[in-house]
Amino acid sequence: MELTKWSHFFDYSREPRRAIFFEDVKSNYASIECIERGLNPMTTSLCVMSRADNSNGLILAASPTFKKVFGMSNVSHSKELPFLPHNRKFNYRLWYQKHTDIFGQRTEPNPKYIAEVEYWARQTYIVPPQMLLYIKKNLEVISILREITSIDEIHAYSIDESCIDVTESLDFFFPEIVDRYEQMDKLAQLLQRKIYHQTGLYVTIGMGDNPLLAKLAMDNYAKHSSNMRALIRYEDVPNKIWNISDMTDFWGINVRTEIRLNKLGISSIKELAHADPDMLKREMGVIGLQHFFHANGIDETRLTDKYKRKSVSFSNSQTLPRDYTRKQEIKLIVSEMSEQLAVRLRKSKKKATNFSLYVGFSMTNYQKSISVSRKIEATNSTNELQKIATLLFSEKYDSGAVRRIGVSANNLIDEPYQLISLFDSDETSEETIKQKKDEAVQDALDTIRKKYRYVSVQKATVLKKGSRAVARSKMVGGHSAGGLEGLE
Repeated sequence: MELTKWSHFFDYSREPRRAIFFEDVKSNYASIECIERGLNPMTTSLCVMSRADNSNGLILAASPTFKKVFGMSNVSHSKELPFLPHNRKFNYRLWYQKHTDIFGQRTEPNPKYIAEVEYWARQTYIVPPQMLLYIKKNLEVISILREITSIDEIHAYSIDESCIDVTESLDFFFPEIVDRYEQMDKLAQLLQRKIYHQTGLYVTIGMGDNPLLAKLAMDNYAKHSSNMRALIRYEDVPNKIWNISDMTDFWGINVRTEIRLNKLGISSIKELAHADPDMLKREMGVIGLQHFFHANGIDETRLTDKYKRKSVSFSNSQTLPRDYTRKQEIKLIVSEMSEQLAVRLRKSKKKATNFSLYVGFSMTNYQKSISVSRKIEATNSTNELQKIATLLFSEKYDSGAVRRIGVSANNLIDEPYQLISLFDSDETSEETIKQKKDEAVQDALDTIRKKYRYVSVQKATVLKKGSRAVARSKMVGGHSAGGLEGLE
């Protein structure tokens, strides 16, 4: 793409220049598991593999050594390993799937290679996830972050990443240093050491004049630096941002976005930075304009600015442990999930005026998923939401092997308010009396569950084959809580 009249430098003196850190715990889950066993996270071969029956041996995290030795990424399946997890023997089937000669013929694996794989396989720890432990460690890291800046300046980006504004902390910790970027590096080093000495975890830190530059510094440079720190200033944009070779390594650009940009004649971050912003907005909307400013290093986000959602919705989804084909079993799952949704609504003192149902089929079925939404009378009643959910399911489902189910309560209103209809029944009617009795029962159940856990009171349907209520109550984030009962 030929550079246009938009090939210019922004006046960065007009842009906010803050001291922003983006910190990332190195191989978070795997590192925590190593530390719990008294092992070095950087030299131990370990992977966290979900043993849940719905995961098919999903690898959730891997240590740096595991990735290097076996060439694996964080999210992959056990069937992709070059060895069999149950006996640590070389996986011939996988080898033959991936290795052929120039004529497309299968080649015999080198005995030396087999021996090396089996050696490292025997040295490798394969452990189940402990989600509560990971959450606990994350809270420990957040506590350390609060030692160098205020809680209002900390934004938890994910369970292992946080963005923090340390502008006001620089002179407090290093008043003798004049150069602010030297102050930032010293403070980043101090933070790394604090986290390591208190938790044993290694952290990578990207530094920048704004959150975007700090994030790009962390993802593209700090992770490859010997001291695991990197800095991008506004002045570094041409050399460090425009030279990012893979567009998908840039924040906010995925494969689909890259394809759209390629169709517009943009094949690099530098070309994106010099593109016509009017054309980008015309072709991609506001998001195209955002990509243009980001490619030029512009991000005026303040961490203290809190985002307020215009509308709130509650959702609940799960991947089933096997293919469900019996209609009554699937309906039971839908009913259980609707009950959990109703409990969340009442806990938040909200009512839903719209309900959505999603049903996804097994990969062997080749059926289009079901996605349906319907306006409803404002409610947070378990019985009402279960009736609506099962009705939608019965209307849309005919047959097929179901593997994923999701329910969602949308367009919420505060509980004290309700939408009045001309057809509302009299307060003394039989229907109204029954509704009030149901609400009293729900309140009693909610009180008991709040005190003694959600599974303390359950319907007899949890004993039926196919029920997932009890199993899911012991999970955090869809995985084992680590021998505990799960979060309530």
